[in-house]
Amino acid sequence: MNRDGRLGVGIIGAGRVGPVMGAALAGAGHAVIGITSGSSDDRANAVLPGVPVLEAREIVRRSELVLLAVPHDELPGLVAGLAQLGAWQVGQLALHTDPAYGIGVLAPAAAAGAIPLAVHPAISFTGTTIDLRQLAASYAAVTAPPAVLPIAQALAVEIGCEPVVVAEGDRPEYAEAIATATEFSRSIVRQATGLLAGIGVENPGGYLSALLRSTVEEALVERPPID
Repeated sequence: MNRDGRLGVGIIGAGRVGPVMGAALAGAGHAVIGITSGSSDDRANAVLPGVPVLEAREIVRRSELVLLAVPHDELPGLVAGLAQLGAWQVGQLALHTDPAYGIGVLAPAAAAGAIPLAVHPAISFTGTTIDLRQLAASYAAVTAPPAVLPIAQALAVEIGCEPVVVAEGDRPEYAEAIATATEFSRSIVRQATGLLAGIGVENPGGYLSALLRSTVEEALVERPPID
């Protein structure tokens, strides 16, 4: 880490999450040194214009903070593969954004001396700058070894989120809660808008917008049931 606390950030994953997280960290004063190539390069370049596209190993070599924003099933192999290449460095921050994993998935990086951090912002990413405004009104689940938990919390704050500590053993249940909220919401909205469209209502999404927002807001302030 530099003397002023600013970090050189490398991003592995050019989907919806990585570029936005990188832009948020850049907005906090960190330097984004590179991003890997992906299927959404144009979108990534729109969010992070001019950032070099580099191979994953080179990203790790150059970075003080490595942001891992890849699909759930790819993360374990990526971390282990980079460890086999001897890429991870002592004192380097290795941060992933997957809701289901804690820091255990980063064990190969930690064994090489990297500092494992898990930070999941609780928003549905679009991969555009709109997400930066959403981050500023959101929470983030953070998991880290006790000695470095303040680092994970500080990074969550820097991207605009309020950090909430989630224990390593609670990450699967946390991920289930996130999946239930997002998948159920999408399914219900699609079903309702489809019914309205079927009876000729124009712009069914717009028609339901206020109703859905007010209903969700009411549900969010209700006390959850106690088992």
